[in-house]
Amino acid sequence: MAKPPTSFQRRLLKGLLILMAVFALGMGTLIAVFSYQVHRANGEVLTSGTKRAYLLYVPKSYQSNQPTPLVICIHGFGEWPAHVMDISRWNRLADEFGFLVVYPRGSRFPLHWASNDRPNEGVRSRRDVQFISDLIDQLGREYNIDAKRVYANGLSNGGGMSFLLACRLSERIAAIGGVSGAYLMPWSAYTPQRPVPTILFHGTADKIVPYHGGPSRMFKVPFPDVPEWVQSLAARNGCDPTPVPLIPVGEVTGVRYSGGASNAEVVFYTVAGGGHTWPGGKDMPAFITGLTTHDVDATRLMWEFFQQHPMNRVHDKILRRAKKDL
Repeated sequence: MAKPPTSFQRRLLKGLLILMAVFALGMGTLIAVFSYQVHRANGEVLTSGTKRAYLLYVPKSYQSNQPTPLVICIHGFGEWPAHVMDISRWNRLADEFGFLVVYPRGSRFPLHWASNDRPNEGVRSRRDVQFISDLIDQLGREYNIDAKRVYANGLSNGGGMSFLLACRLSERIAAIGGVSGAYLMPWSAYTPQRPVPTILFHGTADKIVPYHGGPSRMFKVPFPDVPEWVQSLAARNGCDPTPVPLIPVGEVTGVRYSGGASNAEVVFYTVAGGGHTWPGGKDMPAFITGLTTHDVDATRLMWEFFQQHPMNRVHDKILRRAKKDL
């Protein structure tokens, strides 16, 4: 009879499986990058005295004489721009609807964003926000970007960064989205110039950013209870405290907090049994991230939400005042 594996052997096997999964994800990303080579551009922005990189996708239908929406998709902790491009499949919708998508790159190793805006990372938070602001400026000089239709979204740490942008760049970001977001910025720091419409997705079986909060197996930080956090955001946006249920689709349910100030409603989708994954996106290794649902397409739902929430005339005044203050 064969001897059972030792604890060391079990850890070694687990490590090898993780490396194989990362390699598989990397190969998939390389294939995706080469498949989009014709209409893809790499770029850099000089910001806060250093160069920061991004990956830009320009659809064939882009016309320089027409103001075009810009979607900013932000990767999570330990990810990179081409990876979240591959998972989210934003480029497919860009081809269908004719908008630009940019995937900015975080900093340090592993790549991530200082999205908490806490005292120990305040300088880095400001630099990350400045990077996105400078990125919007640079793309605005190179392309005909519609300033009223600039949107941000992200996965995990990238979702938290999107929320930080909703606070610090509310005069530039029309609406945001988050998937399995790590929303760690304290409410005391949430001081936007205007409430920002928000659409969010989270799985109940997310073991990396737990649905009901608390530390996870990977990060020993106090994640908030997501449904309670969404309710708090809706209250701060001036929404009706009683949400309207959305029609369930398979394992996905949703609620809409409507009536927010300047139409800054909040929509929240819950994926029963869903993991730390992008609904409707590329499947991730389930033994690492949990299950990926295909009952809904988070990217398409976000785009539909974004289309409904451009900057309005009231926001124009905020834009003009912000430019005057610069």
